[in-house]
Amino acid sequence: MRPSTLHALQRAAELNRQGRFIEAVSIAEPAILAADSKECAEIRRWLADHRDDFADRKENG
Repeated sequence: MRPSTLHALQRAAELNRQGRFIEAVSIAEPAILAADSKECAEIRRWLADHRDDFADRKENG
């Protein structure tokens, strides 16, 4: 995955945790739309691996 795409996803996760969903989407969407098929697969894996980064959920041990 391109570093710029990874940065966009990480920033989107951060914004989403702050309750700034619209801003998060506006940052992530262009990176996702610009991705080729290989990068799309990497993005899907990253999103699956980091799904909790997009939620304000904390698991209690």
